Amino acid sequence: MAATSAADAPVEASAELPVEAPADASADAPAKAPAPAKAPGMSPAACAQALRQRFPALFDGPPKPLKLRTHVDIEARAPGVFSKQVLTAFFRRYTGSTSYLLSVARGRQRFDLDGKPGGEISDEHRQIAIDELTRRGVGLQSRRELEEQQRRNRAGLLFDYERTTLTRANFCVLKQVAEEELDGLLEIARAEAAQDQQRRPPPDARPQGRPPGPRRDGPPQRASQRPSERPSQERPQGPRGRGPRNDEGHRR
Repeated sequence: MAATSAADAPVEASAELPVEAPADASADAPAKAPAPAKAPGMSPAACAQALRQRFPALFDGPPKPLKLRTHVDIEARAPGVFSKQVLTAFFRRYTGSTSYLLSVARGRQRFDLDGKPGGEISDEHRQIAIDELTRRGVGLQSRRELEEQQRRNRAGLLFDYERTTLTRANFCVLKQVAEEELDGLLEIARAEAAQDQQRRPPPDARPQGRPPGPRRDGPPQRASQRPSERPSQERPQGPRGRGPRNDEGHRR
């Protein structure tokens, strides 16, 4: 049997042999930068809740006029937490709300993530907010009424949610609330309910019964006594026509 020549050897055999790279190949190749961590996707309601937890001085409570380029500050202080798409969707809804427009129309100062002044509101931006409020038919004096109404709506939503027998999806359809926003609204309502509970005086601090009224002089009158039977308190009158005369002949 003829010996197999080198030319007839299988190609796979040579392909399986390890190939050594040059000694300086790794030094010349550029180092690959680690891929940045991708921010998790979240709904605008979840983004609002996360921002309230991280930056309560700015996002907790009624809306405040935001410092310009606040999204850049958020990305710098919380890298990889909020994606650009999530922040864009959140700020579009946040700055387009009537409460925020009222804060810009009535305010003079913007605020940063720590709740500190971050620049004044320009006349142009204030006028844009006023024009939009006018288009919506909202007066500048109705900000407090609007906030109180929203607070009552959240309290009613929490009250109904704790007593409903509907599924979560059906409850949201009934209340016309987006399902991804429900948890955020309920959390705000619970916090507001706790604040209201703290403002109420304790039960022992409330007055017990009616305080005693002022004491009346004189003997008590019987309820059955008629007005005509009550003793007369008219002043006694002296005899007429016997007073001393003055110099002109008239009686005093």
